[in-house]
Amino acid sequence: MFTAFLIKYAEIGVKGKNRYLFEDALVQQIKYALKRCEGEFKVHKTQGRIYVDALTDFDFDETVDNLKTVFGISGICPVVYVEDEGFEKLCDTVVKYIADVYPEKNKTFKVMARRARKNYPLDSMEINREMGGAILDAYPEMHVDVHNPDIVLNIEIREKIYIYSEIIPGPGGMPIGTAGKAMLLLSGGIDSPVAGYMIAKRGVKIDAVYFHAPPYTSERAKQKVVDLAKLVSRYTGPIYLHVINFTDIQLYIYEKCPHEELTIIMRRLMMKIAEHIAKETECLGLITGESIGQVASQTMHSLAATNEVCTMPVYRPLIGFDKQEIVEVAEKINTYETSILPYEDCCTIFVAKHPVTKPNLNMIKKHEKNLEEKIDELVKTALETDELIIVQCDK
Repeated sequence: MFTAFLIKYAEIGVKGKNRYLFEDALVQQIKYALKRCEGEFKVHKTQGRIYVDALTDFDFDETVDNLKTVFGISGICPVVYVEDEGFEKLCDTVVKYIADVYPEKNKTFKVMARRARKNYPLDSMEINREMGGAILDAYPEMHVDVHNPDIVLNIEIREKIYIYSEIIPGPGGMPIGTAGKAMLLLSGGIDSPVAGYMIAKRGVKIDAVYFHAPPYTSERAKQKVVDLAKLVSRYTGPIYLHVINFTDIQLYIYEKCPHEELTIIMRRLMMKIAEHIAKETECLGLITGESIGQVASQTMHSLAATNEVCTMPVYRPLIGFDKQEIVEVAEKINTYETSILPYEDCCTIFVAKHPVTKPNLNMIKKHEKNLEEKIDELVKTALETDELIIVQCDK
């Protein structure tokens, strides 16, 4: 029945003279998402509206599922197009629309007409009144309720006439690429994929870095991270994933530094390396999945010690979330089941039995001097091992 969708946006609508830039970015993201669907589509802007027209047969559910991954979309409205062949013909079409879409007719309704084409012979109030009468004549069991109706029937009079009554919620946010690029520290856990998703929702393009520690971490652990990046890329577009061999650095820290400080010092080195790659790839900040107090390395003292090595902003969108809230988002974006697969990551392998929870920054820096002989060379070598994997979701 439906051959098109009206795409609604929210925040973009309050932009000023540069609103068209956000609209154009949204159109491009919609086109990218629809490449994963069967069928051909035309995405176009008309009079402040974005439409998706199906040019061939298509799978409705598949198309809606992919549109739900496009940040910037607040609502997806399945639309019926009608050529302007007179009001009587329009009434017949609306009556048939209700018959097809709502088998159960014992409902309340409201007609909401919008006359963008001012030469149409009826104004909006007249359309509302006359169309409501036609619907009541066809379905006496229905009733008008202008305050809280079961059905809001929207009729937009433009070059063509558009009829829709359902608004399928979109993900909201801003189109990818409208807010710069940032580097996500991606592990195999639950938190970091969710952090990447949430920052991307604000229009940020995501790159990622993963610290691999063979033979202490397996190829399965690395593949798990690639799989997580692939799931996140369904929302973000292609992700450039940098895989860094971190084994020698971890072993050197393990040999030279107090074991209760291992996690903090390793995190500081990770942040340094991630920032180096971020600057090389023109990112504007780092992203982590840290949440205050969740583990020893995420206390306020630990986060302050970790932050101290960075010169660019560190974005932590989960900072005030509890674990259950993070899990709920992970389940929504389909990363949770992959995140809980029992493959080790480089942090858990070298974690101390009693890690420090309130690290003293001066002591951390003092103990890091134990690394001065070889650490610069090891970091240089680690950066040279950078394996770049371009990850994008399957169709």
